Amino acid sequence: MVGAMTPRVRRDPAEARRLILEAAERLLATGGVAAVQVRAVAARVGITDAAVNHHFGNRDRLLEALLKHGGVRLKERLEKVGGDDIGQIVGSLAAVYADGYAELALALHQSGWRDPGSGMLSPVVDALCARGQVDRRQVQLAVAALHQGVALDPVVGAEFRRSAGLEDATSADTLAWWTEVLARTLGR
Repeated sequence: MVGAMTPRVRRDPAEARRLILEAAERLLATGGVAAVQVRAVAARVGITDAAVNHHFGNRDRLLEALLKHGGVRLKERLEKVGGDDIGQIVGSLAAVYADGYAELALALHQSGWRDPGSGMLSPVVDALCARGQVDRRQVQLAVAALHQGVALDPVVGAEFRRSAGLEDATSADTLAWWTEVLARTLGR
């Protein structure tokens, strides 16, 4: 039948939001923030632009929700790691940011957005402090610096390494250094 319309599929709102965020996440990982357009997300999910906007309001709010989605993903990864393996903590942070979340976080912060929540990495600090006599403030500063360094590495890491004369250094070298620094801070 020519011109027949595909029947509309009703989804639970939570399921629709999840599908939209997963599609946006795939676009972010493959094409960066610029690729996360309402029309492209809608096409990936098989819905209209209006349906995406119904769930998120507009592209800016979709991007904010996507960043929070990445934060949830990071928190889940860190909960699996616990506080014992510093290398896995560093690797978990790096993996999420390498999937485009570094660029997204930087773009949102540059546009003036600020996360009203706080303490996403507090459980990591708690776990790292639980193993011994360490200065909590020093651990917090070390984790904050690690977070900043790992978050920026996918965006400007190569340029920053070159600025210090490290033409042949890689992200893996930087992650190994962060792991060592955090271990030293903890006295391990």
